[in-house]
Amino acid sequence: MPLSIDIPIYDEVIHSTKLVITPGSNQEKEFFKDIISSFISLDTSNINNVDCLNQIVNQLGNIIKQIWSKNAKQSRILKHSKQWWSNSCSLALNNYRTSRSRDTWKAFKSTVKEAKRSFFDSKIQEIANKSRGPWELMNWVKKQKLPATEAIKHNRLPCLSPDSLWNALHNSFNTTLHHRVNFNILNEVKHKPCQVWNSFSKYEFRSAIKKCVDTSAPGPDKMSWHHWKFITKNDECLSKIINIANTCINLEHWPKYFKIFYHSRHSQTEQDVV
Repeated sequence: MPLSIDIPIYDEVIHSTKLVITPGSNQEKEFFKDIISSFISLDTSNINNVDCLNQIVNQLGNIIKQIWSKNAKQSRILKHSKQWWSNSCSLALNNYRTSRSRDTWKAFKSTVKEAKRSFFDSKIQEIANKSRGPWELMNWVKKQKLPATEAIKHNRLPCLSPDSLWNALHNSFNTTLHHRVNFNILNEVKHKPCQVWNSFSKYEFRSAIKKCVDTSAPGPDKMSWHHWKFITKNDECLSKIINIANTCINLEHWPKYFKIFYHSRHSQTEQDVV
């Protein structure tokens, strides 16, 4: 008899909508206003133990989550979605659909053209002034010339086959497997006195995040570098964040919420910002 196996396959739910806050929109302005107000009211002056630190950090995360949900709006995910589409485009399109007149159609086309021009002009200025990489404006569809490479050599002979590469690896590393190591050489290293970790300064914090890319994708907390740069322009908000950062160093504890936040930001921007 043939062997029969039943494999359960669960339905995959593909969400066609998502919550977003459009840059430059009224929702983003309200989001910044609420975040700054909540950060200022957060008490970070007397964090003297790990439990208190975790409580403050979790409270910070809940503030961001609640305010994001309050100001974000539902957006449909379509294959025709465009980054340059704005509220004025939607308004002009609705006017045309209502009247179906030639004048409103011309107004819609003019609005779309202006939105495209404004969006791409800002992108060109951002690339030219901040990242200073004009090649980002080019299409990378042509065949690229590979960099010149040189074959690995062992005993002055090139390793052109897997066997020769294996012999080179074996003779270079495994031959010293049973050699004894003289650890006394470490005694020659001069001992240096321990140094106190200096507290973060506002200038140091702002200089660090200034190098991060604004257009990087937000992490699980929905916050992008664009958001943090704007929030930390407020001295009171920045003081609260610096107090939390200095407390993490003093208590030698890194909260779980920051681990998720740091991993996401580091993998997307390749910036070691603490």
